Amino acid sequence: MIEVVHTAPGDALGDHPAYRMAGRLIDSDHPDIRTRAETVVAGAAGDREKAVRLFYHVRDGWRYDPFNFRLTPQHHTASTVLAADCGYCITKAVLLSALARAAGIASAIGLSDVTNHLTSEKLTRQMGGSTLFVDHGFSVLKIDGTWVKAAPAFNIELCERFGVAPTEFDGTGDAILQEFDAKGRRHMEYLRHHGSWSDLPFDKVERDFREAYAGSELIRTATAAGEGGGMAVPADDPFGRSGRT
Repeated sequence: MIEVVHTAPGDALGDHPAYRMAGRLIDSDHPDIRTRAETVVAGAAGDREKAVRLFYHVRDGWRYDPFNFRLTPQHHTASTVLAADCGYCITKAVLLSALARAAGIASAIGLSDVTNHLTSEKLTRQMGGSTLFVDHGFSVLKIDGTWVKAAPAFNIELCERFGVAPTEFDGTGDAILQEFDAKGRRHMEYLRHHGSWSDLPFDKVERDFREAYAGSELIRTATAAGEGGGMAVPADDPFGRSGRT
């Protein structure tokens, strides 16, 4: 069994080989993941350019859609996300980390609790009235000897729709979600960091979600859906296809 390495908040990730090996959910050895990574980074000058290309590929290639949510390991596996057309923060971070590894870049996944002050009313209701997003996921990439954070969650169309500045990434520093929107309103507030893992700790994510959103529509539909379906999507879902430009 592949060892899953956890690094506590504030500690250096180091050079453990697990950050370059395929994992259970960050399945960077999957043929489709390898092929996609090779295609996206073809001709790139180095790891920095590779990472930047992969970040934007994931950020804008998969729309952010928290209503299309299933709480199963299969749906949090990079190769499964690759075959979909949408995801949410954790699944998009898993995909970016897997593509990066397939391109020869060491990677991990970080988790933090955040408050989204501009979330939609519909999503807040689905989450039982909460604006707390537990285990918000982001990628951690080692570029030119330095570990940097990269959050590819919100695609550009969604940012434009909500008036939020998109997260930009140049490979030299952290690229996390914006604290304020374009009008200066508080948007995303990072509350607690849980550290980084060499593979997604799905058991932790499932446990935390069930505890934070106990009795909510989010958990009821995400767990009842299993492999066959997802959450009931409102007709005017601001995250879904009906709102795409």
